[in-house]
Amino acid sequence: MSQQRMQGQPMIVLGEDSQRMKDEDAQGHNISAARAVAESVRSTLGPKGMDKMLVSSMGDVTVTNDGVTILQEMDIDNPTASMIVEVAETQEDEAGDGTTTAVAVAGELLKNAEDLLEQDIHPTAIIKGYNLASEQARAEIDDLATVVDPDDEELLGKVAETSMTGKGADLNKELLADLIVQAVKAVTVEADDGSYVADLEYVNIETQTGRSAGESELLEGAVIDKDPVHPDMPTELSDAKVLLTDDPIEIDETDIDAELQLDSPDQLQQFIDSEEQQLRETVDRIAEAGADVVFCQKAIDDMAQHYFAKQGILAVRRVKKSDIKFLREVTGGDVVSDLSDIDPDALGTADISRDADDELFYVEGGGNHGVTLLLRGSTEHVVDELERGVGDALDVVATTVSDGRVLAGGGAVEVELARRLREFADGVEGREQLAVESFADSLELVPRVLAENSGLDSIDTLVDLRAAHADGDAHAGLNVFTGDVVDTYDAGVVEPAHAKEQALSSATEAANLVLKIDDIIAAGDLSTEGDEDEGGPGGGMGGMGGMGGMGGMGGAM
Repeated sequence: MSQQRMQGQPMIVLGEDSQRMKDEDAQGHNISAARAVAESVRSTLGPKGMDKMLVSSMGDVTVTNDGVTILQEMDIDNPTASMIVEVAETQEDEAGDGTTTAVAVAGELLKNAEDLLEQDIHPTAIIKGYNLASEQARAEIDDLATVVDPDDEELLGKVAETSMTGKGADLNKELLADLIVQAVKAVTVEADDGSYVADLEYVNIETQTGRSAGESELLEGAVIDKDPVHPDMPTELSDAKVLLTDDPIEIDETDIDAELQLDSPDQLQQFIDSEEQQLRETVDRIAEAGADVVFCQKAIDDMAQHYFAKQGILAVRRVKKSDIKFLREVTGGDVVSDLSDIDPDALGTADISRDADDELFYVEGGGNHGVTLLLRGSTEHVVDELERGVGDALDVVATTVSDGRVLAGGGAVEVELARRLREFADGVEGREQLAVESFADSLELVPRVLAENSGLDSIDTLVDLRAAHADGDAHAGLNVFTGDVVDTYDAGVVEPAHAKEQALSSATEAANLVLKIDDIIAAGDLSTEGDEDEGGPGGGMGGMGGMGGMGGMGGAM
């Protein structure tokens, strides 16, 4: 309860259950919570990063080193920590990769800011310095970046390989990188202004277990993991008319319970015949519209299946909504929601074939540029992690095609940016200069963590990298497999410039947002999990405490 004196009498401002932190306590609490999130994913950074096993409350197990997946699966119950998770989600949405880097840099910015706060430097000066450094860093990234030709498949393949390294695809990354580049090229169009746009809405990812990842393939069109509803239906059709529907092909049930009183078996037969007649008429309407194939999102009645087979129409039921949406792009048809009135113009066109061994339908549309990446793996956990890695690689290749710039990886760009920012800091007046220098120090977290996760000495590595960059080698980065300082651009370790810019921007904004808070007023226990009486294990603010200010994370890793 907070009180304020007015005319010698205490005035109650907050409720009895309210809790409050102010000034240094609030800043220290928030920084601890944010750093706890950042440190939880640091060990996953780089090709030698470790995996996390995440066990949900339902017992589902996820094994991954994908930063955004880890943070989304963790049971985070602290508002400040949740703000840092948003950094990863924003990075994933905007760039597709670099989530771990963005979160780790945000945590390091706050750690260095805490040192500045202890020197009595005001948060406003730190925030201003961080903003200056962030703007300068993004300008330097544009200067360091190399322009990419969208037709340079070799360089785009290196971007894909760099993104997938350490994400369960190492043994087959060259094959997968080639499939990814071909998939992106298939859905890339040139805009009116001469720029290129890769529309990943036209790329579908399907997975299959029991096979090697090296047997993954890229297929034109869609892949439907379903069986025909009747064994007598055709499974190979050329230039077929395709009906897509989200309307069930079955007898409509009433919204209320109804009872029928029958006086004779003939009346029962008439009722059954009436239902069959409805189904027969529905199938006849579909046939009259010219459909050779029906993909239905919902159920198909057994009697309707029989009528479809008699008409020679291939029907597939319970097709996923996402697959129906993708089939719309592939076939050029529309999704019909009312089967009582079917417009023949709503039908799509495609070649249909069946892989009996894999029990898959291949749907290849004429003139449409939808493609499917069929990823294979030995187990569910393997193929799930492979799908996450390939998804990130698709995003970064598409970003590279659209943005047209790449950077040397392996910590090279961070060390070069840090060197240039220190030079820039010399021209900054006031205490903001110290914040710019702290920003530069924070960027060097990336090569330090890469070295740590590879079992190398982080201090020696950073000294060697700084020396190489001081000698003018802007592409000098760490080869995590040998421990040597090499030209990572020539070595094929390349990253999209847009992803790096977005990571720095998101990390800076998140750090500044946390630093700007000097007062936390909690209307009781902020915890959303567990009993209110338990509070948080860290003390001080109930559910806002614990584990460095991040209650509710236990059991996540």
